[in-house]
Amino acid sequence: MTKEYSPDRLDVKAFAQAGGHLSRQDSLLKYERLASEAQGLHPDLLVSWDAQGDMRSTHGIEGQVWLHLKAHATVPMTCQRCLTPVDVPLDVDREFRFVADEATAEALDDESEEDLLAMSREFALRELIEDELLMALPVVPRHDVCPTPVSMASSDEDFEEASAQKPNPFAALAALRNTKGGG
Repeated sequence: MTKEYSPDRLDVKAFAQAGGHLSRQDSLLKYERLASEAQGLHPDLLVSWDAQGDMRSTHGIEGQVWLHLKAHATVPMTCQRCLTPVDVPLDVDREFRFVADEATAEALDDESEEDLLAMSREFALRELIEDELLMALPVVPRHDVCPTPVSMASSDEDFEEASAQKPNPFAALAALRNTKGGG
């Protein structure tokens, strides 16, 4: 009999000891923080993910709890070069080692190459998936090649014309000064 695991309240140690596996496709709308970064959301946008639990020997210690996470989503964003929509693919493929608690994770973090998380009987796997996808977002989303030509001018003709028509405010002061000085 296989045990059913919940991605919202995952007993990480039991999951790893059983060599548990979870795989789903969720609506992007379930990931509120990630969805807020998207432009033009629609319900058929998906987050696909796969999680595998494992017990390993590392650092000479038997029975270390590990989680291997893969996730993929395509998020519609705005290209910062041409300001048109761009679909940004996000891919995550990471492994996490679980330790007893937050204090242990903090203490070992600097000397450890792997990502450390605190052990939990009610671990929120979807929150980890969302965090990892958020970190995979580009700082500046853009097309490799924009579909429309990008204007490289710093101003347009209307701007130049409007600034040419305005009188210089200091010219009026200079005229006042000349009339006072001449009288």
